[in-house]
Amino acid sequence: MLDHLKLTVHDYQRSKAFYQAALAPLGYELVMEMAEWAGFGWGDKPDFLIKGGSTTKPPVSIAFRAEDRDTVRAFYDAAKQAGGKDNGGPGLRPEYHDSYYSACVIDPDGHSVEVVCHIPEDAFE
Repeated sequence: MLDHLKLTVHDYQRSKAFYQAALAPLGYELVMEMAEWAGFGWGDKPDFLIKGGSTTKPPVSIAFRAEDRDTVRAFYDAAKQAGGKDNGGPGLRPEYHDSYYSACVIDPDGHSVEVVCHIPEDAFE
């Protein structure tokens, strides 16, 4: 089980603003900040952190879980408005499994950020 994940970002303020906007539909908030460290999560425990410095290389792929498809779409819209580049709009990815519904953007440092819902669509009816 993971406790947290950290990325080093080139432009701290730009990346902090991007992640605040992009992760808001998932319920993530900025819960910790010191110097050029920002921690996002719920309550007072961050599980995703960014740190200013030299961008983590090579770029990584991060996937966050959503409880429904509307949240996937909301993430995609928020991330694009915050400067993310399209890397796969909201939709099914049957190559993974029949109910894999996700959207993916490239963050300001070139990392792939995806939000996925694994719940079948008929479960929401």
